[in-house]
Amino acid sequence: MLRAILFDFNGILVDDEPIHLELFQQVLDEEGIALSREDYWKHYLGFDDAECFRAVFRSAGRELEAAHSMRLIARKASYYRERMRRSGYPFFPGGVELVLQASEAGLTLGVVSGALREEIEGALQQAKIRTRFKLIVGAEDVSASKPDPEGYRVGLQQLNSQPPLPDRLFHPHEVLAIEDSPAGLQAARGVGLCTLGVAQTYGREELGLADVAVEKLAGLQLGELLERLDLAE
Repeated sequence: MLRAILFDFNGILVDDEPIHLELFQQVLDEEGIALSREDYWKHYLGFDDAECFRAVFRSAGRELEAAHSMRLIARKASYYRERMRRSGYPFFPGGVELVLQASEAGLTLGVVSGALREEIEGALQQAKIRTRFKLIVGAEDVSASKPDPEGYRVGLQQLNSQPPLPDRLFHPHEVLAIEDSPAGLQAARGVGLCTLGVAQTYGREELGLADVAVEKLAGLQLGELLERLDLAE
């Protein structure tokens, strides 16, 4: 029986992966480092900002000190804030609808993402769905990004420890993680969660770790999903 859903953010709820790539490229270009779309999609998608900058610098043969990394993250975050202020957060069709379906069905919801908390909060507030979520685990809440399972481990802990406290503990097999990347699926499976892969960033053939994979969230009905996952009551 499914009791909770933990949503990834970038690539699942918000269609901003191309924007993140553009802003990484902008900041790195200011540092004299080129980042191609192919390299980003192949090697760095799913990393949080700190790990992405660190990995790209390493690939370029350059050291990245902690203070320098923090400045890069802050610069990219300021560019992102300005973009969202001008244009708003671009939600995928079906994402908000699935959140509402799940919430109204009595499921407990959370976000587990490598995005910065302020970005997640801003998007959920824009869509008027922030109150539907019990918890948010962002980049600031973990020391390692996906595919490390730490984010989902923290999310599971918060499901059980943050008010309102559950009548009984959430067990991993009762929690569904919705992800768009192999790294995210690996992280969720590392904690023993059920997984839904959504091919909004990668092709379905690259989401083989998922218990169930779909092309997109648009048109997805919660009841149908639970039946496919064999998690209906």
